[in-house]
Amino acid sequence: MDDNKYVIEMEHISKSFPGIKANDDITLRLKQGEIHALLGENGAGKSTLMSILFGLYQPDEGQIKINGEVKEIKNPNDANKYGIGMVHQHFKLVDVFTPLENIILGVEPVKYKFLLTKKEAREKVLALSEKYKLHIDLDSKVEDLTVGMQQKTEILKMLYRDNNILIFDEPTAVLTPQEIDELLIVMKELVKEGKSILFITHKLDEITKVADRVSVLRKGKLLVTKNVSETNKEELSRLMVGRDVSFTTVKKDITPGKTILKVRNLVMQNKIHKSLNKVNGVSFDVKEGEIVCIAGVDGNGQSELIYGITGINKIKSGNVFLNDVEITNLSIFKRNNLGMSHIPEDRQKHGLVLDFPLSYNLVLENYWMPDYTKWKFILDEKKIRKHSDNLIEKYDIRSSEGSKTIVRSMSGGNQQKAIVGREIDRNPNLLIAVQPTRGLDVGAIEYIHNEIVKVRDNHHAVLLVSYELDEVMNLADRILVMFNGKIVGEFKPKEVTIQELGLYMAGAKQNYDFKEVTVNE
Repeated sequence: MDDNKYVIEMEHISKSFPGIKANDDITLRLKQGEIHALLGENGAGKSTLMSILFGLYQPDEGQIKINGEVKEIKNPNDANKYGIGMVHQHFKLVDVFTPLENIILGVEPVKYKFLLTKKEAREKVLALSEKYKLHIDLDSKVEDLTVGMQQKTEILKMLYRDNNILIFDEPTAVLTPQEIDELLIVMKELVKEGKSILFITHKLDEITKVADRVSVLRKGKLLVTKNVSETNKEELSRLMVGRDVSFTTVKKDITPGKTILKVRNLVMQNKIHKSLNKVNGVSFDVKEGEIVCIAGVDGNGQSELIYGITGINKIKSGNVFLNDVEITNLSIFKRNNLGMSHIPEDRQKHGLVLDFPLSYNLVLENYWMPDYTKWKFILDEKKIRKHSDNLIEKYDIRSSEGSKTIVRSMSGGNQQKAIVGREIDRNPNLLIAVQPTRGLDVGAIEYIHNEIVKVRDNHHAVLLVSYELDEVMNLADRILVMFNGKIVGEFKPKEVTIQELGLYMAGAKQNYDFKEVTVNE
């Protein structure tokens, strides 16, 4: 790393949106050959600052220097021209295109100026995926891929363009622990090859593992830039949220009560390969007063299992019961009315209506109830606004115009907090939470973990799916490990190590003493 050479200098950058100053006189410099982490609370202005560097936004004030020369970056094409690439927090992919088509989009290889030739592009992408261990199916539709696979597509799209300045905006938010470790190794390799990286993350462990320097933003201002070797997780979390944060959730002992959720011999079809099953005869119970966590490497059927239980996708065979009522073929609406809440894996696809205001999104599942209507068929805007304002305050949902804010304009972390607040506030009998703290800062994670535990302590049931093993060990009362569409083991957190869980998740071990609940039980 050249300590004297800056490849990027963002000087006195300011950017305002209606009701909020996202960036306030920020000066940030990236050295040649370094990994520079950008840390801050949800809504602190990190993504806005990087979007300015990538040409998605124009600064109100300030200038950008690239290799010492002032440059104007009017759009992403300008950014690419100057060697700047970006992996976006919310994927910029065309759902009906394949990963290969998305990767080459805008830089398509052609012959005779009009004939698209994919052969060389495919070979280059395959070489990149092999080199950096980013293996994906290049020919499936993006809409059929897991969010983890979509994230890998985004990364390959950037690498394909041979950029020298790489912006990673929350690249690990949807990856499994194994995939995260592999990506961090990739980032180190990229720096060895002469590239420079700006890395937005909320995960303090990742910063201490790979970053050379870290800059902390709070409420749109740059607080400090430090060498990572001269700081620690506790100081960084305190700088980020302005207070001490506990990394361990305190849970009281509680005896599970009656069964809330019963899943019996559930089979879910593979959406891409119709002749194969993604979930193979899974059975389990979740009781009131317990948090049951499904752990596993992404792609082993967890997503499809949840889609079947919540009604997003049709069940091929098997049965699902909620409070002893069979819900196997019921609509999502009816499942919600029976006491099910769902924090989905893909917040933008299944959790929000992006072009609705925040207030409407916070009543999506109960807008028709008397609390939010007048004369039974007219929405009561005042009641909806009051409810929305209360949730915004309770869950610290930050946005430019409060309840009036169009959700699409909010940061990913605050979109997530909106969904979590809406689903928990419904006081569900069963809370299904998939990656509930995805993209949240440490302060928000601490709060959401405590809220999930409160659901359990109020004698409701929680089914948690998480790829964060620390989160699994911290929250779960029981852990079910899923591999290749089946549950291969059941554990209590105090009786298993993270290393042993990893072996079960990888299929290296199976608990043959574990017997899944049978259909007759």
